[in-house]
Amino acid sequence: MKNFKLLFVAILFALFACNNQKQAEPFAKGEFKTWAETPPMGWNSWDCYGPTVEEHEVKANADYMAENMKDYGWEYIVVDIRWFVENDKAGGYNQTDPRYVIDEYGRYQPAVNRFPSAAYGKGFKELAEYVHGKGLKFGIHIMRGIPKVAVENKLPILGTDGITADQIYSTELQCPWLRDNYTIVADQPGAQEYYNSIMNMYAGWGVDFIKIDDLSRPYHQGEIELIRNAIDNCGRPIVLSTSPGATPITAADHVKEHANMWRMVDDVWDTWHHFDNLIKVCEQWYPHIAPGTWPDCDMIPLGRISIRGERGEDRMTRLTSDEQYSLMSLFTIFKSPLMFGGDLPSNDEFTLSLLTNEDVLKMHRESIDVKQLFQDESKVAITSKNPDTGEIYLALFNISDGEEPLNVGVELSELGIEGECSAINMWTGEDLGTFSGSIDQSLSAHQSILLKLKQ
Repeated sequence: MKNFKLLFVAILFALFACNNQKQAEPFAKGEFKTWAETPPMGWNSWDCYGPTVEEHEVKANADYMAENMKDYGWEYIVVDIRWFVENDKAGGYNQTDPRYVIDEYGRYQPAVNRFPSAAYGKGFKELAEYVHGKGLKFGIHIMRGIPKVAVENKLPILGTDGITADQIYSTELQCPWLRDNYTIVADQPGAQEYYNSIMNMYAGWGVDFIKIDDLSRPYHQGEIELIRNAIDNCGRPIVLSTSPGATPITAADHVKEHANMWRMVDDVWDTWHHFDNLIKVCEQWYPHIAPGTWPDCDMIPLGRISIRGERGEDRMTRLTSDEQYSLMSLFTIFKSPLMFGGDLPSNDEFTLSLLTNEDVLKMHRESIDVKQLFQDESKVAITSKNPDTGEIYLALFNISDGEEPLNVGVELSELGIEGECSAINMWTGEDLGTFSGSIDQSLSAHQSILLKLKQ
């Protein structure tokens, strides 16, 4: 009897959310680009908690962000992977029999033993309200496709006349590293309705951001279009992030018309190898940086990571201070979304300083015309400008492993500067004096400098 009552309450909550969303007006085509006119900035639970984050940890990070970072533009709190599994643990997937939490329409629900406020069918509604109460926005991660358990139990798809989950799936192109879901056959009757049903539910919970995994390699164009349509018709602005990386450059035009941000690479962790690969992959994406649609460098693996994560032991980032400056300089001048991966309450003063530099974040928010001036095996130069102040930004990198410092510089004419200009180190505020003709800096291996130039 007790279980029946719980199920009845869950059904009432689900129907209430769905009915409310059916009354919503669809957004105009392309309106989603106005939801992220500047690159999104937030925290994601993956780097520090893997698939095991709990409600109290999410709240602690929201509390820290509200107190220390909100005034600098940070706003998203994102619960990453497998929040619907009761017995998940860090260190690998598909190793044990997962205990999924799922409703009668084949839609995952938060595991109550990890998210107590989700009891009685409330989903993430109360947690989202907590985050919103801090003046922040709430996000979640899901996998592409339909749950295997929904297919196996032939669960009905909400909004259809008798279509069940086993009628819209395929075992082809199933995610190779996490087998919770099957592929949805995009042109099958009921496919759009399934994505509608989950987006309507998330809108009812108060979700503002959704990261959807296993969309980019291979590029699942059909399912991406179903997702875009479902978000546009759910009645709530929900920023869409596609993941993981190696989004093919041949799909650039399509992804820009359907997502607010998309991963360029696989997971970026706290080693120089990951950064070196990232800065090289960025090279092809500069022409596609635009308001509302952002190439994504992945999460920022700084601060305290892998508390219960997927790569190594609980630690502060392994990147040196020079490497951390280089990473943040690339992310910000490239105008990547900024999703911090470390546990925020564990930040030291240096880590917080990397996230709250007003000059750097102004560049990240306001700059235009981002372009790479050159890249070779040892040196990289990237520039952009502020259309309102006339300031020109320049990031210089020594990406080599050599023991001797390198001079890295550019001709000022390449930046559109005639005559002299002043230069400020944006991370330290140091006035570097006046330059004419060219500007260069001596940089040690893995070191960089981020400059603000003004005539």
